Amino acid sequence: MSTLTLIKDSLLHLFYPHVCAGCGTDILPAGSNICVQYIHNLPFSGFEKMDDNPVEKILYGRVQFNKATALLYFTKQSSLQNIMHTFKYRNNKDLGHQLGLIMGNRLLESCRFRHLQALIPLPLHESRIHKRGYNQAEILCNGIAEILQIPVITHAVKRVSATETQTRKSRIERWQNMEGKFILADESSVADKQVLLVDDVITTGATLEACAAALSEAEETGINIATLCYADKI
Repeated sequence: MSTLTLIKDSLLHLFYPHVCAGCGTDILPAGSNICVQYIHNLPFSGFEKMDDNPVEKILYGRVQFNKATALLYFTKQSSLQNIMHTFKYRNNKDLGHQLGLIMGNRLLESCRFRHLQALIPLPLHESRIHKRGYNQAEILCNGIAEILQIPVITHAVKRVSATETQTRKSRIERWQNMEGKFILADESSVADKQVLLVDDVITTGATLEACAAALSEAEETGINIATLCYADKI
């Protein structure tokens, strides 16, 4: 590396410091948004290796699915909350992609998810994508796909109307808020496939339930579900 390059990199780091999105350290691997130590200390759930895990229990009796999981436990006022906010609202798509890579590796290590053939990001309404600029579930899917080597299908299900925020709604109100919000737009793309429906967070499961119900209209489609985070409350 030349002296000029070293000076340039030092100045860039001085004025635009590249720090871990989780703990703030500037000791980062090249191209990473979170440091090795922070990844090691993430609150991994281990659900991908557990039958009858809490995510599956949320969804039992509500929609037909094969397996379900969430990578991390989510709690308010934690560094993970800051990570999620940075990913979803501060345009840090690289961070989301890295989280998707971590999800993909965990799924790859689990024999419960070796049958997957395609990834389905939970769709956002067009107005939300226009405002945010991207679908965070699709960013996660792109990272997962890089590990599992399966395609991401973005056009199978469509979100036909925007919804109010779910944050302060009860479980019943959340379901009513989501009822009829998704339609199966391209049955041929998912028919006779084992698909993984992906979102960032699961709480009551109402949104995933509504989307999975639309997907289940496709012939011989096996539905599996994975989220980045599991939260009892948000």
